[in-house]
Amino acid sequence: MTNNGNSNVDDPDLELIKARKMKALKEQFAYKEKERKNMEQHELNQKKSISSEGGGISERDFLQNYLYDRGNEVLHLAEQQFPFQTKILIKRLNELIRYGEISKISGGDLLGIYRSLGFNIRINTNISISDHGKTISFSEKLKQSREFDLNQDPDK
Repeated sequence: MTNNGNSNVDDPDLELIKARKMKALKEQFAYKEKERKNMEQHELNQKKSISSEGGGISERDFLQNYLYDRGNEVLHLAEQQFPFQTKILIKRLNELIRYGEISKISGGDLLGIYRSLGFNIRINTNISISDHGKTISFSEKLKQSREFDLNQDPDK
């Protein structure tokens, strides 16, 4: 009977230990389950990429489906300036898309990726200004402003 009395006193401690072990086992099970699902997803993605290569869609075309906001333009310029590196980056971005890590890529994001890798892609930029209902370039606006200043001040 004294053992039963002692076991009742130890029960809260034993319950706490059991709960901790149970929690650890559940975490291990969840981790293994997640790993198993990731492996299945990886195998499925590999099968899809193999079938998509056979289906005629190229890696570049696949990536273009996920580009927006001038992303196609940035990709085109990157291919012209850094063709080898761009092929590698396209494959890696497609992997991330297939794993669900990336959903869409903007032109600015793609440009940022290249710049973070040390590739400075030169992009043609134009600054336009709407002046009295018509759109003119910034350089043209500066010329007009300078001409106006010269006409106003004859000392120059």
